[in-house]
Amino acid sequence: MSGPSVHPTAIVGPLARLGNGVKIGPYCIVGDDVVLHDNVELVSHVSIDGNTEIGAGTQIYPFASIGHKPQDLKYHGEASRLIIGERCTIRESVTINPGTEGGGMVTRIGNDCLIMASAHVAHDAIIGNNVIMANYVGIAGHCQIGDNVIFGGTCVIHQFTRIGSHAFIGAHSMVDGDVIPYGMAVGNRASLTGLNLVGLKRRKFDREAIHRLRAAYRLIFASEGTLRERVEDAAELFKDDHLVQDVVSFIAAASDRPILMPRNGHSAE
Repeated sequence: MSGPSVHPTAIVGPLARLGNGVKIGPYCIVGDDVVLHDNVELVSHVSIDGNTEIGAGTQIYPFASIGHKPQDLKYHGEASRLIIGERCTIRESVTINPGTEGGGMVTRIGNDCLIMASAHVAHDAIIGNNVIMANYVGIAGHCQIGDNVIFGGTCVIHQFTRIGSHAFIGAHSMVDGDVIPYGMAVGNRASLTGLNLVGLKRRKFDREAIHRLRAAYRLIFASEGTLRERVEDAAELFKDDHLVQDVVSFIAAASDRPILMPRNGHSAE
């Protein structure tokens, strides 16, 4: 493996740690506390600072601002961190901030994520693997995003919101409640509009498992009884189905935000 390659116009702090095959293009700035693992590429004009670690094979495009101080008035210079996983693609003008004392001290992004131009990930957000954020998506502070979530363009996600794995958020949505795993949410303010059936089929989920998940969805979001009662019924009726149990566990977990519900007129799928 070759050593790092640094363009002569780039400024790299003497204490920065650069892995093999790292490429730092023209006019990039890399701070002293930054760690770039093997084969990270900064195309050009990228600014990375703070206690920031970027996983192997990640590629970052021009004018991205990574690891600079959080946009949080409660931040007072604590030595928080930003950790970005392997093989991510971070496009032009993306901003990603580190954590804060009030949120666990770390912002974390998983492996194989695609973050498109001008998207923002705020302090203390936890992003899973294989997440796709289209242009201008805004993830507010303290959000938790599961694996394989897809965001359409110009979505905004309220602070402390949870988005379950394999969910889909439609373009132009403003999400201010938790979205169940495998769910689909659309609108401003967003409502739950069903299951992400297209995504489930594309990812080769078993057909019978999808049918059981649809049946559980109809039960959980029916109009009779309370949500708690319906979730308990689904947990018992589908106790051997791990997809349904994912949804049940997600709803049962404590959260700062309400569970996003179907709006009147949206039938359960």
